[in-house]
Amino acid sequence: MAPRANWKGFLRLSLVTCPVALYPATSDTEKVSFNQINRKTGHRIKYLKVDAETGDEVTSEDIVKGYKVDTDTYIEVTKDELDEIALDSTHTIEIDEFVPKADIDNRYLIRPYYLVPDGKVGHDAYAVIRETIRSMDKVAIGRVVLTNREHIIALEPLDSGLMGTLLRYPYEVRSEKEYFDDIQDVKLTKDMLDLAKHIVEKKSGAFEPELFEDHYETALIDLINKKRSGMPITAKAAPKTGGNVINLMDALKKSIANEKDAAPTAKVAKETIKGKRPKKRVEGQREMLLPIAGKSGKDAAAKTATRDAAKDASQKADKPVRAPARAKKAG
Repeated sequence: MAPRANWKGFLRLSLVTCPVALYPATSDTEKVSFNQINRKTGHRIKYLKVDAETGDEVTSEDIVKGYKVDTDTYIEVTKDELDEIALDSTHTIEIDEFVPKADIDNRYLIRPYYLVPDGKVGHDAYAVIRETIRSMDKVAIGRVVLTNREHIIALEPLDSGLMGTLLRYPYEVRSEKEYFDDIQDVKLTKDMLDLAKHIVEKKSGAFEPELFEDHYETALIDLINKKRSGMPITAKAAPKTGGNVINLMDALKKSIANEKDAAPTAKVAKETIKGKRPKKRVEGQREMLLPIAGKSGKDAAAKTATRDAAKDASQKADKPVRAPARAKKAG
C-alpha cells in the first residue's frame, strides 16, 4: 500500500505554481514495538483522558487547547480561532530564497520528505522549478504548515524529484558554548596525531548504508522468537571494558595492532554481505518473527511458505518491481 501524503497543496516560485504532495521519506513502522500490559491479567493497558481535579473521564468534544499562564490559569484557544490565523503556507510552499547547501548547519536539520507532483497536471512547472534549483547548485528555502505549525523547509533535487528537509528555528538550537566551555585545551604531539590518522585511514571506506545492521533490533527479534518457542533465556555476560587509559601513546599503538589482527576477518565479512544478491524490495524486520504455534500458527506458516515461494518465483523471473501507486488526491 502506498504511503499517505502528509500534506497536499502547491509549490510556488514567483508566478510558477504546481500542485504537489509531501510524503515522509523515512519510517519507523518496521521496528519492533511493545504494548504495556497488566502483568496479572495479560490485558493491554488502556489510557483515558480525565479531569485532573475531579478524576472524571472527558469526551473528545469537551477537550480544547489551553495556554498555561499560571498554576491553575489557562487561556482557552478554540479550533476556529486557530483556523482564522491560518497562514498562506498552510496550502502553499512559497520559495523565499536560495542558499548554498554548505551554509545550512547540520543542527538545523529535522527530517526528510519527498515532494512530488500531485495529479497529472503541473509536471512541466515542477520540472522547471526542480531543474532551476539543480542548475544553480543551491537549496531552495520555503515554508510549509504541518500539524498546525509553520516549518521552514529546504528543497533540493533528488533524481527526478525533490527532497524537502524540515529545518529548526534558531530558538530551537542550543548554543554549543554552554557545553564546550569546560573542555580542556590539550596539546597533542605529532606522533600521537600520526598514529590516530593511521587508525582512521585503516577504517576509512565508502558510505554504504545497506551494510548497517541494527544489532539491538536483531537481538529483540531473537528474544521474542525464543520466548514464543519456549526456549530458555540465558543472561549474557557483561562485556569487558579496557579500563582507564593510562598511557595514550600505548593505547594508540595497541589500537593499530588490534586493527591489523581484525582487518582480514572484517574484510571477509564485508565482502560476504556485499556479495549477496540484493532483495527486490526492502524486507521488514517483522517478517523475521516466527508464526505463533497452534491452529492459527499452522495457517500463518502456510501463508509464509506461500509468500516465500511466490517471492522466489518472482526473483527467478527477474521481473521489475512495480513502483508504489501514489495516493489519490483527497476530495
